[in-house]
Amino acid sequence: MNRLAKWKTILLLTLPSFFSFATQTVTGSINLIMVGHLGVLTIGIVGVANIIMYNVFALFSGIGHSASYLVAQNFGAGEMRKGIARLYLALLTAVGVGLLIALAGWGGSDATLRWTGGSAELVAAGSDYLELRFYAMAFGIVSFVFHGFLRGVGDTRTSMIVSIIGNGTMLVLTYAFTNGALGLPNLGLRGAGYAILIGEVLQLACCLFVFWVPLHKRFVTRIMPKPDWKELRLILKESGKLGLQEFSMSISMYIFTMFVVGLGEVALAANEVALNVMSLGFMPAFAFGATATTLVGQAIGRSSAADGRRAGTDTAIMGSIFLLLLGTAEMIWSVPIARVYSSDQAVYEAAAHLIQVSAFLQIFDGLYNFYAGGLRGIGDTTFLMRSSMVLNFFLFIPLAYLFVEVFDWGGTGAWLSLYTFLTALGLTVMIRFYRTDWTSVRLKEAGA
Repeated sequence: MNRLAKWKTILLLTLPSFFSFATQTVTGSINLIMVGHLGVLTIGIVGVANIIMYNVFALFSGIGHSASYLVAQNFGAGEMRKGIARLYLALLTAVGVGLLIALAGWGGSDATLRWTGGSAELVAAGSDYLELRFYAMAFGIVSFVFHGFLRGVGDTRTSMIVSIIGNGTMLVLTYAFTNGALGLPNLGLRGAGYAILIGEVLQLACCLFVFWVPLHKRFVTRIMPKPDWKELRLILKESGKLGLQEFSMSISMYIFTMFVVGLGEVALAANEVALNVMSLGFMPAFAFGATATTLVGQAIGRSSAADGRRAGTDTAIMGSIFLLLLGTAEMIWSVPIARVYSSDQAVYEAAAHLIQVSAFLQIFDGLYNFYAGGLRGIGDTTFLMRSSMVLNFFLFIPLAYLFVEVFDWGGTGAWLSLYTFLTALGLTVMIRFYRTDWTSVRLKEAGA
C-alpha cells in the first residue's frame, strides 16, 4: 500500500472519530454557552462538574480502552469469537462500575462539591446538577465500551452516528430545559443535567441496537461465548492500568482546578472557557490517537509489527499538521472566540490570553495522544501508566503549586504548568514508541 493510500485509510478512520469526539466537545461548549446567561456562578459550577466527571470517566475509561485495543488485535488476527467474548466481559465490568457511579451520585454530590473548595453558594446551587451528571456517567461508561469495540473493528462511522444522535438530543433538550422552549418547563441548570442524562440513555440504547442487530450478521454478537475467567483477569488488569493512566491525569487536573478556584470566580470562568476552546484541539488529538490504536492493534494481530509502526508514525504526522493549523486560527481569533462564551470583559479577556498561551503548545498534547494510542495498540500499558503517574504527581502538580501559589502568576502560571507537563509527557511517550523493539511485539494473551 503506497503512502497516499495509507493516509487515506487513516483519514477514513479518523474523520468519523473526529466528528464523534468533536460532537461531544461542541455539545459541551454549546451547553456552556446556553447556561452562560444564568451567570458566572453557573459557568463555574459547570466547569467544576466537568472536572469531576472527567475524573470519574478517566478512572474507569480503561475498560473501553482495553476492549478497543484487544478487539483490534483479535480483528487483525481473524479471531473475532475471542474478541466478542472479551467485549462481553468488558461490558459486565462496565455495568458493575456504572452501578457504583450511580450510587456515588445519589449519596455524595454535596460532599464532592465541598471537596473542590467551592463556596457554600456553589455547593447549594450545583448539587442537583452534579447528581444528574453522575447518573448520566453511569450510562456513558457502558456506552464507551461499545464505542471501543466499534473502533477496534474499524467501524468508526457507526460510532460517529450514535454519538451525533446522543449529543444532538442533549443539545436540543438543554436549550429547551434552560429556556422553557418546545413546550418543556424552564428548569435552569438542573434542566441541563436532565438533558445530559436523557442523551446518555438514548446513546446506550442505540449502542445496544447496533451491537445486537446489524453487527450480529457480521460477528454473531447475540450469542455470548463461554466466559474465560483468565480473560476477565486480563481485562481487569489492562483496564486498571489504562484507567490509572487516565486517572492520574484527571486527578491532577482536578487539583489544578482547585488552585484556579482559589483565584476567584472570574479566573475560574475564564479557565473553563479556555479549556472548552482548547478542547477543539484535544478532541482531534484523541481521534488520531484512537486511529493509531486501531491500526497498530490490527497490524499486531496480523503479525505485521512493522506496518503498525509505520501506521503510528503516519497518524502522528497527519495529526500534527491539523493541530498546527488549528493553533494558528486560535492565536489569530482568540478574543472573538472567547467572547462567544461570555460577554463579561474580565472573563473573555482572561480567557483569550490563556488561549494564546496554549495555541501552539497543544501540539505536545497531540504527540502524547498520537503515540500513546500506538503504544496501546501493542499493549504497552504498563509504561503508559507509569509515565503518566510519575509526570503528573512529580512534575505537573508541584509546578502548578509553585506557579500559582508561590510565584503568584495567576491563571497564566496555571496554564504554563499545564503545558510544561504536556510537553514532557508528549516527548516521553514519543521516544518510547520509537525505542520499542517492534520485532518482539506479540498479540496480547491472557496469562502471558
